[in-house]
Amino acid sequence: MTKPSLPELLHAAVTAVGGTERPGQVTMAEAVAEAIDDASHLLVQAGTGTGKSLGYLVPALAQGERVVVATATLALQRQLVERDLPRTVEALHPLLRRRPEFAMLKGRSNYVCLHRLHEGVPQDEEEGLFDQFEAAAPTSKLGQDLLRLRDWADETENGDRDDLTPGVSDRAWSQVSVSSRECLGATKCAYGAECFAEMARERAKLADVVVTNHALLAIDAIEGAPVLPQHEVLIVDEAHELVSRVTGVATGELTPGQVNRAVRRAAKLADEKAADQLQTAAEGFERLMELALPGRLEEIPEDLGYALMALRDACRTVISAIGGTRDKSVQDEDAVRKQALASVESVHDVAERITNGSEWDVVWYERHERHEPRGQAAYRHSGASLRVAPMSVSGLLREKLFSDRSVVLTSATLKLGGDFNGVGASLGLGPEGTEGDDLPQWKGVDVGSPFDYPRQGILYVAKHLARPARDGDRADMLDELTELIQAAGGRTLGLFSSMRAAQLAAEELRSRIPEYPILLQGEETLGELIKNFAADPRTCLFGTLSLWQGVDVPGPSCQLVVMDKIPFPRPDDPLMSARQKAVEDAGGNGFMAVAATHAALLMAQGAGRLVRATGDRGVVAVLDQRLATARYGSYLKASLPDFWFTTDRNQVRKSLAAIDAAAGQAESRAD
Repeated sequence: MTKPSLPELLHAAVTAVGGTERPGQVTMAEAVAEAIDDASHLLVQAGTGTGKSLGYLVPALAQGERVVVATATLALQRQLVERDLPRTVEALHPLLRRRPEFAMLKGRSNYVCLHRLHEGVPQDEEEGLFDQFEAAAPTSKLGQDLLRLRDWADETENGDRDDLTPGVSDRAWSQVSVSSRECLGATKCAYGAECFAEMARERAKLADVVVTNHALLAIDAIEGAPVLPQHEVLIVDEAHELVSRVTGVATGELTPGQVNRAVRRAAKLADEKAADQLQTAAEGFERLMELALPGRLEEIPEDLGYALMALRDACRTVISAIGGTRDKSVQDEDAVRKQALASVESVHDVAERITNGSEWDVVWYERHERHEPRGQAAYRHSGASLRVAPMSVSGLLREKLFSDRSVVLTSATLKLGGDFNGVGASLGLGPEGTEGDDLPQWKGVDVGSPFDYPRQGILYVAKHLARPARDGDRADMLDELTELIQAAGGRTLGLFSSMRAAQLAAEELRSRIPEYPILLQGEETLGELIKNFAADPRTCLFGTLSLWQGVDVPGPSCQLVVMDKIPFPRPDDPLMSARQKAVEDAGGNGFMAVAATHAALLMAQGAGRLVRATGDRGVVAVLDQRLATARYGSYLKASLPDFWFTTDRNQVRKSLAAIDAAAGQAESRAD
């Protein structure tokens, strides 16, 4: 029997998921197949509606080697494992004459730990463990969450937190999960044979396709000990998120609360002398942190240097002391010991990293005076934290990501300012087409979008508004926003550059135009907000960062997307400003390489919220004159979909009113 062709396979898969073939999807599948055959690397931009998951799954399944697919969001992981992969495998089975297996793999703390669940949590203040189910009042939210978790653990097949609906708070989940450092290990644990995390790893070892997340991919690259099974092809979806996720995994943090927790845990097992040494070092660190002012530490101050060395050395002594003692009076000593070691080791590692002082690291103090909004977990800690992050992860990615396998990176936004080189550079790649011994060979392909952007959308820049000043009063912007929402009949997604700006706008507009309900991020879970926004066309939804890339609301509920200003990083962001300075020191344009690239990526993602289906119509309004007047404006515009462009405020109000009227007629016909 002849081998089925790629178009045949793609046709079968698209039919199975009930979609329609798109030219961009075919182009993408061919480019992915070619990259896999040549063992080369590919950056592929595929606009919303291309059907990109099938564009990479079909050629990946066809070639028969093991594939890892890493995504940034839970929604896409779910879509792949629950919808796209089952149907695609079913459709391709008769043609390939084999049935590829697939599995999901996440970090250990995403799975419920049966040891924690049944034996209790090591307690910080007293000996041994405590039963978290008895300790929490059954009437409290925490108690209810824990009881529900215990029932769910008896029924669940995979123990994955994301399969628990509705979800539970981070605090409740932390009572029934462990980090990889706290895990006893399958051979030492009484529940090792039925461990959900171990079962997930075993399934992944046998699967042809392993679906994971960017964070686990980063851990696999950074920590040296492989957590992902050996594979020949890596596909990174939502690849515009990869650099920030890898940076997050490579960032270390020290807080007084975290250090004191390590002290309490160590005191149970270490001898008195070692425990006292750590207690003294912790007190010295805490005193310094009370005086810490936010900002970058280009040099480590002498007093902080001494405090960190004292912490590092005390942690080292405690680690040796804990390793050499046994104490039969401590209930379930192995679990208590493992948790204590995990706490002390993480303090040691960050203290040592900052003390060693790599020129490639950025160190800064951060103060947390804010509280998370209602509906979200309380902020992890108050006061100050000391943080350390890599200046750049490009070298790490070049070395760890692009060796020994073919890598395909895809997203709706990879071309910034008209080419792939900006994103390529952040991933450790040289300019496209550059030859070099240590430079991975790659090419970029833009397969376009099935949408007719110039006919479906308008990009409006409010050029008449005053230039936004940092944290300044923007009364003219609020007037403009009010009029635009009225013209659109609600139907507005407001994307703000800060939570404070979103809150002020919501407060002001709720009193000005009460007939249009305004939902605000943080007042409900994100899922609830998006559901309510989609259900009522007159409703508006205001929020910040996660809304710029997390909202998928096709149809008439979202016909106006507003950005209050160009989302440059804050000038006092220590990591971004350090990266910008490093580019300038090397003779480059730091503003364009860091700040403008960051803004372009977010704006491209934000503008992408408008047109989600072929029937969608609407306006992206940028209430920041700099997009039309500043030199870098053309770079930012070239990163956005090719909407019809105007600065005419009357024209845009007429267009919005017409779009609203058409949507209103369609809604009344549907009723």
